[in-house]
Amino acid sequence: MILAVTTIVTPESTQQAVGYPTLFLLVAVGALVPVVPTGALVSSAAVVAFHRTLPFGLLMVFGVAAFAAFLGDLALYWLGRRGMHSKNGSKWLEAIRSRAPEERLAQAQDKLADHGVMVLVLSRLVPAGRIPVMLACLLAKMPLRQFARGDVPACLAWAATYQVIGILGGSLFAEPWQGVAAAIALTVLVSAAPVVWRKVRRPSSDGQHA
Repeated sequence: MILAVTTIVTPESTQQAVGYPTLFLLVAVGALVPVVPTGALVSSAAVVAFHRTLPFGLLMVFGVAAFAAFLGDLALYWLGRRGMHSKNGSKWLEAIRSRAPEERLAQAQDKLADHGVMVLVLSRLVPAGRIPVMLACLLAKMPLRQFARGDVPACLAWAATYQVIGILGGSLFAEPWQGVAAAIALTVLVSAAPVVWRKVRRPSSDGQHA
């Protein structure tokens, strides 16, 4: 009996012990280096939790993802502020600038002026919206504490959104791997849709101005 219980419990406990720290590390690194598909990671982790440890696992995925995203955002913002005060700038500030096109930056500055730090919530939910808004906050010389206050609900909303995508993927399929594949596909679709829309819209806008 003891061996049977151990056989059942140990693999899941081991996966949790390895999985949560790994999720935390990847999401935090993804916040610092915006090339890691953190949304897909959260959705995939939610699928696995949905199939195995509902509801405790889902709460853990949500908490770990939101906390890691918050710390990553805070670290990147601090590095950006440090770069602005440095005589020669910093590689982190340059990385932020390189990922914020002038048009997107101007829009972010307008929204920041109109809505304050609450624009951070929307920036986290819109694909490729986080960096332009963060740069707008840096250029506005927003204090780190004020940025952190706005980033808390942003990270919570972001984690909840991608977890819901994972739960939807997990509920549609019996096998976890099928749910993971569906969640990743849906996440990619959600991320790509605004980019495609802007490319489709831009020629028509140029034609109207011409």
